[in-house]
Amino acid sequence: MTATQSNPRQPISLYTGGALFGLPDASPFCIKAEVQLKMAGVPYVKAQGMPDQGPKGQIPYIEDEGRRLGDSTFIRAHIEKTYGVDLDAGLTPQQRALSWTIERLLENQLYWTVVYSRWLIPENFAKGPAQFFNRVPEAVRETLRQQVLERVTNNVRAAGPGRHSDAEIADLCDRSLSALSLLLGDQPYFMGERATAVDAMALGVLASLLTPYFDTEVRRRVLKYPNLLAYTDRLMAEFYPDFAWEPAVAAAA
Repeated sequence: MTATQSNPRQPISLYTGGALFGLPDASPFCIKAEVQLKMAGVPYVKAQGMPDQGPKGQIPYIEDEGRRLGDSTFIRAHIEKTYGVDLDAGLTPQQRALSWTIERLLENQLYWTVVYSRWLIPENFAKGPAQFFNRVPEAVRETLRQQVLERVTNNVRAAGPGRHSDAEIADLCDRSLSALSLLLGDQPYFMGERATAVDAMALGVLASLLTPYFDTEVRRRVLKYPNLLAYTDRLMAEFYPDFAWEPAVAAAA
C-alpha cells in the first residue's frame, strides 16, 4: 500500500521559475522535476518560486506536507520513497547504471552549455537573463545585473565551458550529442519502450538547447541529429500537450 492509499495527502507544491524562452520552464531542472512528478502520477500544483526561498538556494523545490525539499535528484528520491513508486521499474542493474551515466552527462556537461549560451553570449544575455532584473529598482538594477553575471561567469568557468572558445564548446557538445543519438537509436525512450527517470532530464536539456529563442552554434549542432529532434518533439507532446512548442523537426527541415 502506498502512502497516498494509506494516508491521503495534499498535492505537492512544485516551485519553479515558470514558462520562458519558448520553454515550459526556463530551467531544465524544473522541467525534470515536473516531468518526473507526471511520470510518478503524483498530484501536484505549480507555484512561482524564487531561488533564495528554496532550501538549497535554487529552484526547483517542493513542499510536501509542510516539508520543503530542494534539488531535482533529491526530489525524485523523496517521491519514490514517499509515494511507493520506482521511475526506473523494470530496468536491469546495468540499465540503471547507464541511465545514471546519461543523466550525469546531461547535467554536468550539456546543462552548463545551456547556461553558457544564455549568460555568456552577450546578445543572448541581453534578450534573456538580463530581463530577470527589470523589476529591481532602477538605482541598483545595473549593479545587481553585473554582479550576478560575474557570479554566473565564474560558475561556468569552474564547470569548464567558460574556459573554452565557442568552437571548442560546440565541438565538445557535438561529441556528447553524438553519443546520446547513438544510445537512443530508434527507441522511443532512452531505456527502451517506456519513459524512465532519465528521459525527464533529457527533455529538459534538449528542449533548452533547441528553443529558437536563442541563436547558438550548439543549437545548430543538435539539429543534425534527427532522432534527438523527433524524441524532443515527442516528449514535449506527451508531457506538455498544451504548450505551444515549436517543433524541432520542422526547424531542421
